[in-house]
Amino acid sequence: MPTTSTPTHCPYCALQCGMALSPLPTGGVEVVERTDFPVNRGALCGKGRTAPAVLSSRVRLTSPLVRSGDALVPATWEEALDRIAGEFARVRAEHGADALGVFGGGGLTNEKAYTLGKFARVVLGTSQIDYNGRFCMSSAAAAGIKAFGLDRGLPFPLEDIPRTGCVILVGSNLAETMPPALRFFHELRENGGTLIVIDPRRTKTAEQADLHLAPRPGTDLALALGLLHLIVAEGRVDEEYVRERTTGWEDARAAAMAHWPEYVERITGVSVPQLRETVRLFCEPEAAMVLTARGPEQQSKGTDTVGAWINLCLATGRAGRPLSGYGCLTGQGNGQGGREHGQKADQLPGYRKLDDPAARRHVAEVWGVDPDSLPGPGRSAYELLDALGSDVRSLLLMGSNPVVSAPHAAHIEERIKSLEFLAVCDVVLSETAALADVVLPVTQWAEETGTTTSLEGRVLLRRRAITAPEGVRSDLEVLHELAARLGVEKGFPTDPEEVFEELRRASAGGVADYSGISYARLREQSGAGVFWPCPAEPEPGTGAGTGTGAATQADSEARVAAEAGSGADTEAETRTGEGARGAVAGGEQGAVAGGEQGRRHSGTPRLFLDRFATEDGRARFVPVSHRPNAEEPDDDYPVLLTTGRVVSQYQSGAQTRRVDELNAAAPGPFVELHPRLAARLGASEGDPLAVVSRRGRAVAPARITTGIRPDTVFMPFHWPGEGRANTLTNPALDPTSRMPEFKVCAVRVEIAG
Repeated sequence: MPTTSTPTHCPYCALQCGMALSPLPTGGVEVVERTDFPVNRGALCGKGRTAPAVLSSRVRLTSPLVRSGDALVPATWEEALDRIAGEFARVRAEHGADALGVFGGGGLTNEKAYTLGKFARVVLGTSQIDYNGRFCMSSAAAAGIKAFGLDRGLPFPLEDIPRTGCVILVGSNLAETMPPALRFFHELRENGGTLIVIDPRRTKTAEQADLHLAPRPGTDLALALGLLHLIVAEGRVDEEYVRERTTGWEDARAAAMAHWPEYVERITGVSVPQLRETVRLFCEPEAAMVLTARGPEQQSKGTDTVGAWINLCLATGRAGRPLSGYGCLTGQGNGQGGREHGQKADQLPGYRKLDDPAARRHVAEVWGVDPDSLPGPGRSAYELLDALGSDVRSLLLMGSNPVVSAPHAAHIEERIKSLEFLAVCDVVLSETAALADVVLPVTQWAEETGTTTSLEGRVLLRRRAITAPEGVRSDLEVLHELAARLGVEKGFPTDPEEVFEELRRASAGGVADYSGISYARLREQSGAGVFWPCPAEPEPGTGAGTGTGAATQADSEARVAAEAGSGADTEAETRTGEGARGAVAGGEQGAVAGGEQGRRHSGTPRLFLDRFATEDGRARFVPVSHRPNAEEPDDDYPVLLTTGRVVSQYQSGAQTRRVDELNAAAPGPFVELHPRLAARLGASEGDPLAVVSRRGRAVAPARITTGIRPDTVFMPFHWPGEGRANTLTNPALDPTSRMPEFKVCAVRVEIAG
């Protein structure tokens, strides 16, 4: 890495791959390899390599825009901010605070997410705030909280994957969504471990698997229950673990036993021999993992589906043991941190619940406001978007493009158009920004400093490498200026480090405790980051615990090394005495206080090794049963549609569709279908196909492959216009997580006329 380069992290997915930015003689920066970050060790996908292309003034916004008639025209910052503040004040005066809405994004830094939540609740006084991360892993989060008392995408580092015995990967095509992570699974197989991939399509990830199961879309819940049935029937339950570390087993067992293998085969299309082989491969090793992604989660029964996979881990004694457990592969760059610190409708910083009086008192004290002044929980993301133009009259939107990314997107586009006023902060003129009354050009990753939290729970520091173009301001500056115009002069600093210091105080003692993390410490860590929870240094000998049952960094490394059979005589292995006993008694902070007399907390790479984050330290089995999709095929809509991503585009494509190299690799949408379905339609490769659901019609070229089920078609969701996949998707919501059913709906397919 050149000495003049700036170490930072990729702006895209939740891997947050390490990279460095080096100045070019002609201006701008280029990406250079950075091998010190353990997640990617220098490797980058095409999106990461080409990320600086979006920094160009050729593709990004550099001046505020305000609506004049049907057009957006350049304006000064003062004019734009005054108009936003004036409209927000008018709407609040005429209709009340909850007529104001705020919609954030999983790509915002922790500092921005924190400040946006504070702005909504303190300045606007509205309960109507949520973010697009609700569409990412909210079902996995809800299931994790039910079972473990805590939600963190992965409760262990990615580096543990190659050392386990078997991984079941459910509904993830990480070869395309996060390619640098695929090496962990290659190493798993090289080490003699087994990879099982569950996906209706034979994706590039499925091609790497030892066993690929292709269930009918929306039947992952039945599949998990059928596997648990076999585990019970074959006597593979870890009875001692279940007895000592869990509750609720009998009810969960009874629910699973109603899903016998032949019944599950009929529902899923996965044969009984494949079910039995999956159980054998998963149960025979000493250690194993289940990892889920959007496939099982983006369903109207996503929370129950993830819960069924967690039950599988608990019944076999896999959770809370070295090199084992359940984890979720978070999608967005800061999808984890984005919901931990206040963007979500029901949460306060530190992953505190908004309806918890103690949480309200703590955060209100940090903010210097009356706890009673904080509004209660608001609408979830889709429900908030659906209320636009009626209950919610005005919207501030940051870091999201729901015109492309929301389910039932044509309906949401109409709701956005019906608003009295829309203000958008973005880097580019997205499809949603193009509908706004005011658009503010804001800084992006390389032009600002801030923290993100990766899918591992690793808090990372992105560093400013270049100066933003003239006319561009940061989101923190925008919120500061708007707060001042709306009567709140203090409490909204523009310096991200100052914001993070307040975030530390607000998160202290919460589930997602960042109080022991600082910018100085993140700089010291050589870019490797610090895993939360990381409480502030306790007073010597207090033994106060966080209740997560997490082992300290050194302790957990020693236990993982012992599980892997390394036998290395490391310093870590000598530090598991008083500290380890403290962890059993009171969680990780107790481990540090009891064993190291106030030594700085080392962060928590591995959760639950001694106890779960529940009141009694036990994991909870949650009984679940299969139920149909919200929308099943019929004579009018006989085919199932599932959606996803391709390697060269990202999310709604607002940024990646502006990069020539990425567009050359993935120029537009397509409809993937099986040759048998193509033959019935009389379709050939490249023919325009219309995919029609009860919500609308999308048209894209045919891509014919045997790698998909004959009863299923697939469309990527990165594009607007007539190929917009989310025109078709079903907004039916999971009753717990409020996750829409993106992954399955009934459609018909026909040759486009």
